[in-house]
Amino acid sequence: MTFNIKIIPLAGAIAFAFAGTAYAQQVVKIGHVGPLSGSIAHFGKDNENGAKMAIDDLNAKGISIGGKKVKFELLAEDDAGDPKQGTAAAQKLVDAKVNGVIGHLNSGTTIPASRIYSEAGIPQISPSATNPKYTQQGFKTAFRVVANDGQLGGTLGRYAVQILKAKKIAVIDDRTAYGQGVAEEFVKGTKSKGPGVTVVSQQYTNDKATDFSAILTSIKGKNPDIIFFGGMDAVAGPMLRQMKQLGITAKFMGGDGICTAELSKLAGDAIGEGTVFCAEAGGVVDADRKNMEDFKAAYKKKFNLDVQLYAPYVYDAVMTMAAAMQKAGSAEPAKYLPELARINYKGVTGPIVFDAKGDIKDGTLTLYTYKSGKRELLTVTK
Repeated sequence: MTFNIKIIPLAGAIAFAFAGTAYAQQVVKIGHVGPLSGSIAHFGKDNENGAKMAIDDLNAKGISIGGKKVKFELLAEDDAGDPKQGTAAAQKLVDAKVNGVIGHLNSGTTIPASRIYSEAGIPQISPSATNPKYTQQGFKTAFRVVANDGQLGGTLGRYAVQILKAKKIAVIDDRTAYGQGVAEEFVKGTKSKGPGVTVVSQQYTNDKATDFSAILTSIKGKNPDIIFFGGMDAVAGPMLRQMKQLGITAKFMGGDGICTAELSKLAGDAIGEGTVFCAEAGGVVDADRKNMEDFKAAYKKKFNLDVQLYAPYVYDAVMTMAAAMQKAGSAEPAKYLPELARINYKGVTGPIVFDAKGDIKDGTLTLYTYKSGKRELLTVTK
């Protein structure tokens, strides 16, 4: 029997090994997690598209980190808006040794996943999780690029009292971390600015419910001026339809979870004319408006879809993370994390600067109503 043994010279072997290492260093893995299945998959896909757009733009620019050209690679995971699936997705990204994570979309998945990223030392920027608890855990790896529920819910509460002159409030939330959190902050906002404001009914549902007849009938008897819903558009749409069927004429309010173009499709003619109000955790002031419009046009051209809500914030989150890597001269989490904490990046959505907790400084909020089936801007505030 003859054995053909190929001898690789030592110098060649060393060169081959070094080349392999150098190549590995050229790939920067960015993880993204959002609900790509389930009732709010349209949000998740929108977020993922924002990440894809940023990755493609970075690679088109030919970014260098520490003097070396790098290629960015997106590792996308579906958490279905479920906390258990969210932590599983987080562990999968940690095991894949990603350099950073953008996500998750929901507060209910972002908060439990954040511990896993923290323990692994991997920076995480959420583009849309608004529950204050996310950045109150003391994790140095946790950041967000939108205002939190304390700001959003409080602003809506003050608007309800000061502008809409509400006195009797009914509150419904879907018992998720997001829905419950924004509802609680809304109630605080109404009470801080409204002597004589009363919560006449507090009801609960879940994020998969479709029948609200019992809780709405109970609320109708209280004759509220406003019904506030803490939850997402997939539930708010059917809820509005059933309010109309029951003859409930109260104004309807909600946070960023309902503040979409999709809501008017889900609610149909129950959307009304100037009777539904919502706030988006984000928004641009006049100086940044052109940048946002340019982004939306580029997004439409690339995906043949309109921006749903948070794609621009995902895009900025990826770009902010890449900018921190460039400043640090390294994509290693431990090395660029300090630069991320003190970043000052001018994004599509405006300046991105984080406070000591990882919250965005001077985060903006945009209030909307709906007229003729379309979302109409009321004001941008901080």
